Amino acid sequence: MFFESLFGTGEREPLLQAPPFLVFATLVLRVAQDLEGAAFVEEWQGPNRRLPVFDVETLRGFLAQPRHRTLLAELLASYTRVASGSWWERTERGWRRRRYSELDPVRLAELLEAVPAEQRQDVYRRLGDLALFLSGVFPDHVAVHPLPPRHLQRVARLLGDPSGPSELNLAGGQARGVWLLEWLGRRAYRLAVAVGRPRAAELEGLVAGFGSARRVLNLLTGRYIYPSRELWFPMTPGG
Repeated sequence: MFFESLFGTGEREPLLQAPPFLVFATLVLRVAQDLEGAAFVEEWQGPNRRLPVFDVETLRGFLAQPRHRTLLAELLASYTRVASGSWWERTERGWRRRRYSELDPVRLAELLEAVPAEQRQDVYRRLGDLALFLSGVFPDHVAVHPLPPRHLQRVARLLGDPSGPSELNLAGGQARGVWLLEWLGRRAYRLAVAVGRPRAAELEGLVAGFGSARRVLNLLTGRYIYPSRELWFPMTPGG
């Protein structure tokens, strides 16, 4: 099997043997196969804390959709290299340099104020991807470093949902940062779908299935990515 040829020997890094999308598509398919006969899965519940969860059918159903498997593989492959940069904004005090990074949800959301309307779907999509990537692959970091309230409020206003953070104040504990990103991801994907441009329809599954997608990535990371996580995603927070 192709999985064994990439991961079986451990002699060479998989990303040196095949394109990132093919590597991650192989891992997503492997997780789907792992779940076929599983009665439960060990799921992330907080930093260094996993518990058995018997709701496996939801994950099987999510991965049964080929477009869902493709979206997850594309997402993971896209974060092996990330973009950052800056733009100039005119203010009452003169020109101000603003920075952005695909790994910073606040800076990424601020692009919504700078790009033309026809490009906002791309920003919404990338915000949703970032929320799913961080909560799925780096949940411990997200739990320890949740978005501060003032930053969360800023993002919520940019996404047109100022009530979001107040509703999520009910979510506490170590997993609060993950639940906040789940709200952000669902909201961003929903706005991307609402624009109605090409590929918007395929994101609908991530609006309703964001939690399942995150759980799949948590499982995939714990089983197959964790030893090489910082190597494969070198620019991620805490990496």
